[in-house]
Amino acid sequence: MEAFYPALLAVSAFCLGACPFSVWIGRWFLGKDIRDYGDGNPGAANVFRAGGRKSGCLAVILDTAKGVPFVALAHFFFGLPEVVVMAVALSAILGHAFSPLLRLRGGKSIAVTFGVLLALPQHEMLLAFAVFLILGFLFIEIDAWIVMLAPVGSLIYLVTTGKSSWELLFMFCVLAILAIKHFDDLRTIPRGKGRLIGWLQSRRRAT
Repeated sequence: MEAFYPALLAVSAFCLGACPFSVWIGRWFLGKDIRDYGDGNPGAANVFRAGGRKSGCLAVILDTAKGVPFVALAHFFFGLPEVVVMAVALSAILGHAFSPLLRLRGGKSIAVTFGVLLALPQHEMLLAFAVFLILGFLFIEIDAWIVMLAPVGSLIYLVTTGKSSWELLFMFCVLAILAIKHFDDLRTIPRGKGRLIGWLQSRRRAT
């Protein structure tokens, strides 16, 4: 019986994560298959590309929100141990990344990862993830490498600040999932953003 609630929450988190809200929104509101646009990813970015700003915002909200409820229940309602809460969180991400409803070809898991980080009590992970993602947007040109900077930087932060081994394992698993989902794009060598680097160099010469 002790394992019933953790297992139920993990399965429920996976099933909710597997719901392809972006695909459904594209079909219902735009009358389009968003996988025909951009990189073919069934995520919110292609809802925007398919031509719907409002629909794209709704897709982002729903893809983020589906990472929240069962993680929050595991921690705040049931008071389950840290390792169990993080297992539930990973289940939500895995459900989105490898949705059975899409023949295991799910989204790239950025929004749902933010959702689970919002729900986890370890808010330092959310802050570190967000900060390194912003730094990636500022300094890196290729989207896949921007995304990878977030979990890599977060891991470095967690190691240097002496966080728990479960937090390290969780972020390593997030890194592995994101690397798998962005594998093809990661074959390209990362490049800095030319305009920003040029501006920084000009400022350096000026001083």
